[in-house]
Amino acid sequence: MDTDSTQRLTGYAHGGGCACKIPPGELEDAVRALEGQNHSDVLVGLDDGDDAAAVRIQNDLAVLSTADFFTPVVDSAYDWGRIAAANALSDIYAMGGTPVVAINLVGWPRGVLPMELMTEVLRGGLDVGQQAGCPVIGGHSIDDPEPKYGMAVTGT
Repeated sequence: MDTDSTQRLTGYAHGGGCACKIPPGELEDAVRALEGQNHSDVLVGLDDGDDAAAVRIQNDLAVLSTADFFTPVVDSAYDWGRIAAANALSDIYAMGGTPVVAINLVGWPRGVLPMELMTEVLRGGLDVGQQAGCPVIGGHSIDDPEPKYGMAVTGT
């Protein structure tokens, strides 16, 4: 099956990539009353709005954590997986860190799109993780009317 040319993945998304994000003002309104954990080891947290969270686990070592996912930005399943994985990993790099491990986050309309396409999305993400020296060790998936893919990444 030619998984990259048989389906236009972008046709299944109401917005592609960052275009499907909740606008910053609306998001700020929704989380304004929330407060992050007040803990001395949380270096970057909920109150900071940065690319990733940072938590000190030793005097000279912090763990970075991020999650990033979005709807298709291209029609090639493999390329979408690569783009989404690179985007998630870039949150760790933006904090000056090194990705250590990643897990997949997948929403898939399994009654609409073939599972072989999802395999290609995951293959793209896996390949980017391997190129970055960051093993993809599992993940979570749900049946979703709109395809979504990304990763949660832990770094140092």
